[in-house]
Amino acid sequence: MLLTIDVGNTHTVLGLFDGEDIVEHWRVSTDPRRTADELAVLLNGLMGMHPLLGEELGDGIEGIAICATVPSVLHELREVTRRYYGDVPAVLVEPGVKTGVPVLTDNPKEVGADRIINAVAAVELYGGPAIVVDFGTATTFDAISARGEYAGGVIAPGIEISVDALGVRGAQLRKIELARPRSVIGKNTVEAMQAGIVYGFAGQVDGVVERMKRELAEDPDEVTVIATGGLAPVVLAESSVIDEHEPWLTLIGLRLVYERNVSRM
Repeated sequence: MLLTIDVGNTHTVLGLFDGEDIVEHWRVSTDPRRTADELAVLLNGLMGMHPLLGEELGDGIEGIAICATVPSVLHELREVTRRYYGDVPAVLVEPGVKTGVPVLTDNPKEVGADRIINAVAAVELYGGPAIVVDFGTATTFDAISARGEYAGGVIAPGIEISVDALGVRGAQLRKIELARPRSVIGKNTVEAMQAGIVYGFAGQVDGVVERMKRELAEDPDEVTVIATGGLAPVVLAESSVIDEHEPWLTLIGLRLVYERNVSRM
């Protein structure tokens, strides 16, 4: 079994792979204050529920792949792999790790590890040219060339950030459920806010992606647009540009990077 861990700013997603198949997954909050020992207890509790794994921490785990956008959590997870999984090969995505995807930005070290991992999976699953739209704390748009290169991207405020900002800055507004309203024209405050979020973000996605397509390929119709991230379902049905929805894109990318690096360890 391969354990994959994707640490985002808000949530951490974990997946168990049996070969190429993801057989279990979990989503927990990201807490930069958690120590390595606390993280080990969390992992033990989650994986102890799976019938294919043993009762002791590490039983049944043959490899670990981790990417993190929160440096403090990456540091503690490194300690977890050392103390609790010492005999298990572990790949932590950072500079020097082989991904197979050239990065064409001005400073490749600035690009989040999760965005490169998404590109790895997109190239493997769909080829290039492609655009990955990741609906997380931020909504990111990542461009992949026809040759499988990471060409750059766009970063916009995420859906939950926008909802929280409305609740904080609007005197008569509050945090709402992220759901599709009855119509675009809201009949009450909640529906009006839902319409602004759902249709506003769908329009943003369509507009940004169409512009990126024209820059990325001579024939924009050749570009495959892949949606991922926990909040993707909020706007999927309202967007006209999404071709594929792969909720486990980052975990799949981690599996691929693990396979490309473990033989070198």
